[in-house]
Amino acid sequence: MRTFGTRTTRYVHAAVLASGLGLLGSQAHAGGVLIYEAGQESAGLANAGSAALASDPSVLMSNPAGLTELAGTQISANAQVILGDIRFSRDANNQFDGNEGGNALEWLPGASLFVSHQIDERSAIGFGMYGNFGLAVDYDDDWAGRYFTQEAAIIGISLQPNIAYKFTDQLSLGVGPRLVYGYYRTEVAINNNLLGLLDRPDGQLEYKDTDTGAGVNLGLLYKLDERTQVGLAYTSKVKLEFEDNPDVRDVSNPIINAALGRLGVDSLELDLNVPQTVLFSVAHQLDSQWKLLGSLGWQDWSEFGDVGVEVDANAGGVDRSVDRKYKDTWHASIGAQYQVTRQLRWNMGVGYDSSAVDDEDRTVDNPMAETWRLATGINYQVDEGFDVHVAYTLGWLGDMDVEQSKRRSGTTLSGSYDNAALHIIGGGATWRF
Repeated sequence: MRTFGTRTTRYVHAAVLASGLGLLGSQAHAGGVLIYEAGQESAGLANAGSAALASDPSVLMSNPAGLTELAGTQISANAQVILGDIRFSRDANNQFDGNEGGNALEWLPGASLFVSHQIDERSAIGFGMYGNFGLAVDYDDDWAGRYFTQEAAIIGISLQPNIAYKFTDQLSLGVGPRLVYGYYRTEVAINNNLLGLLDRPDGQLEYKDTDTGAGVNLGLLYKLDERTQVGLAYTSKVKLEFEDNPDVRDVSNPIINAALGRLGVDSLELDLNVPQTVLFSVAHQLDSQWKLLGSLGWQDWSEFGDVGVEVDANAGGVDRSVDRKYKDTWHASIGAQYQVTRQLRWNMGVGYDSSAVDDEDRTVDNPMAETWRLATGINYQVDEGFDVHVAYTLGWLGDMDVEQSKRRSGTTLSGSYDNAALHIIGGGATWRF
């Protein structure tokens, strides 16, 4: 979701959904802004078994210990697109003029690349470039919620080298230091109406910056028996610090100009935390054709805290921070793989993510809710060293009510997002040498 604004007026809402990584990886809703799909084959499983299933190098994204299960050298290249249907509708309690903003997320492309190499029977290394943190929204410039946000984008690209070691025939451990390149941009309109008495064009505030942060992915893979293995993975918090001189344009409201002057911000700093996560997964080979999978996870979204600056034209006020009231989320998923033929494998999964905000705290710059995932896909072995795969995920957010008020004036934007959904289509190929 993107958000732009005036010189210092901007809700820097950096926190939320699930979406994108430009041309290098993308994400969408998953409780917060983390997503599980990066175009890889396991995207067709709704994250079920992802920390216990090691079928290609993309396992390093969810559990670096899984690299010990991969023979030789393997390369997996993937791409995907997220198609959103997120449309706001005003209700009778709305107090802002303007249209309804259109589809806030029409499409967002992404890609990922994973490589693994078996050093010997017990050790392996790997590398991944992917995006599983971010979001992007773009409303019409003159929509009813333009004083809260017009455009907003948070994008994170992860670069992760990996090493894994099999200590016993049952136990493997892996570690992957992770470098995250973050991009933040926001734009919001400024109301130039002087106490509601004049009809002047809106001003705008824009803010953008990039930063890099570091963290680590840790994983454990344990074989209970020949048919069953479990995985436990942890990803640390990654801190991103954005700093920019807000670009304020065409602000003619003297009350707002005075408020901005009192704020005295030449450089606005925004600190965002990519949340730490814990994921437990199990994979059980039921018979020669069926493999059953499951996952339970936790994400530390409560660390997102206070972000942004808000300008309230009607009250002539500017606040440096806005408490987004994020809370931790949890994830559960089940899935299965069915080996249709020696060459063809069918994946399917159902997943659930709780919401990082309560209904009363939902905002239009981050209209997130609990999310159901329905996923399916196929993997086809073209020859012994080459597979191709495609996957589809429906992310269903349902109906999301929003009632968001300016804190000083109390003016309220009210409405709902009905039948909100994300359609994630991806595919790729894996080479084995």
